[in-house]
Amino acid sequence: MADYVRSRVVGRAMTSIIVFFSLLALVMFLPAGIGWWQGWLFFATFLFQLVIGAIYIWRRNPDLIIARSRMQKGTKGWDKLVFYVLQVSLLAEFVVSALDGKYSLSLAPAWVIVVGYVLFTVGIVGCFWVLSKNKFAEMTVRIQTERGHKVIDTGPYAIVRHPMYVACFVLFPGIALALGSFWALIPASLVCVILAVRTGLEDRTLQMELDGYKGYASRVRYRLIPGVW
Repeated sequence: MADYVRSRVVGRAMTSIIVFFSLLALVMFLPAGIGWWQGWLFFATFLFQLVIGAIYIWRRNPDLIIARSRMQKGTKGWDKLVFYVLQVSLLAEFVVSALDGKYSLSLAPAWVIVVGYVLFTVGIVGCFWVLSKNKFAEMTVRIQTERGHKVIDTGPYAIVRHPMYVACFVLFPGIALALGSFWALIPASLVCVILAVRTGLEDRTLQMELDGYKGYASRVRYRLIPGVW
């Protein structure tokens, strides 16, 4: 039975990756055309990093892959709205990048693209570091009572209270620059603003509803930026 469940989870994870990258391909190459080589380079890099990261998390924290396979029951109502707005804003970043690539609006120099890939990779690594340390890092905000939800205060959580969002603040601008699009920094900035709002709402929820979180917040004082906020 365990092998059967494991096979189903692996199958679901693979299906999710296939669906995600199929949608990403449509969003990127319908506007830009299949000749957009910068898009193909990014697409291949993203796919490679995501697959490697997924394998790593499966070995370190397989329960999390199951939990992140879909939006779970008990997700806060406000976060359902935030989640879908984030998805639309992220897709907009790729659409704008694709149109920018098609019409050569930004003409970003090579060094900007290299910086973008560095930021993108740092963000991806940061996200998977968080996922390897926190088995409760689901896609949406809820108190996971049935999973024995507790405070995680090791790894990146010993530095700031919401390290996943810190990684995303590096990741999303990195996507725009890796695709050579200054215009895509506009939706990327919108994503970051939404994440900052979500950080405040999530932190308030955890302080009110998760045992031990207030004590953790008194030890790790900053949500995102040490010494600032």
